[in-house]
Amino acid sequence: MNHVALKNGRKIGAGHPVYIIAEIGINHNGSVEIAKKLIDWASIAGCDAVKFQKRTPELCVPKDQWEKQRQTPWGTMSYIDYKRKTEFGKAEFEEIDHYCQQKKIDWFASAWDEPSVDFLEQFYPVMYKLASASLTDLDLIKKVLSTERPLMLSTGMSTEMEIEDAIDLTGTKNVMVAHSTSAYPCDPAQLNLNMIRTLINKFDLPIGYSGHETGLAPTLAAVSLGATFVERHVTLDRAMWGSDHAASVEPQGIVKLVRDIRDIEKSLGDGVKRVYDTELEPMKRLRRVINQPVTA
Repeated sequence: MNHVALKNGRKIGAGHPVYIIAEIGINHNGSVEIAKKLIDWASIAGCDAVKFQKRTPELCVPKDQWEKQRQTPWGTMSYIDYKRKTEFGKAEFEEIDHYCQQKKIDWFASAWDEPSVDFLEQFYPVMYKLASASLTDLDLIKKVLSTERPLMLSTGMSTEMEIEDAIDLTGTKNVMVAHSTSAYPCDPAQLNLNMIRTLINKFDLPIGYSGHETGLAPTLAAVSLGATFVERHVTLDRAMWGSDHAASVEPQGIVKLVRDIRDIEKSLGDGVKRVYDTELEPMKRLRRVINQPVTA
């Protein structure tokens, strides 16, 4: 199976440790200090990367939604002003870039429009993600491909044909695909984790999982099914104001998730049956017949 090689030498794919991404997204609520606290927790937990989102509000918000009023922690304001207020600019991302370097943790972002790709390029991200909503935006995919950086495609709200069309465009070099269901939070009955196996059998590239469920068990199951990277939203408090917090993992949860993923990696083994040295003494004590040959 193909793997993706990041500029720092880290490889993502079968045979390599699961690449664990803490999706901060917009859960910083416009605060660099909240973003830093989430980076701290991702680092403490042992995540490989944190991920943000980058939009040009004037391009991503439909014009008929601009002046709709919204209740926010900063008072009532138009939807476009709210989106502008929660969007990080150059100064904020410079601070985040420096902080992640200090913490020795990768960071990257989902680019939601072509100017956002140009904006993020100044930080030399380890990769780009195309959110599920962007899987059919072929111009945006072409823009990201022009950077020659690794690309993660998320597949929520998509048909198999739409996934195939996107991969026909990207090819399989430096591309990875995340199974996902775009509901926040997602009902376990709609997670369809066996789709991970379907994607592994269908495409010769790293397959992962981007989860929006509550709890940790489905993400751990995804690793057992062969996901080579996982992504979960993180928050300081699931009760915080904002659209993604309810489907996010709190600090102690992300610590537990990383620990359990690493335990699963160790426990899966290579599929070759063997008798371990630690079993020899129990064998002597518990077996009545040892090495008895089978006869006809």
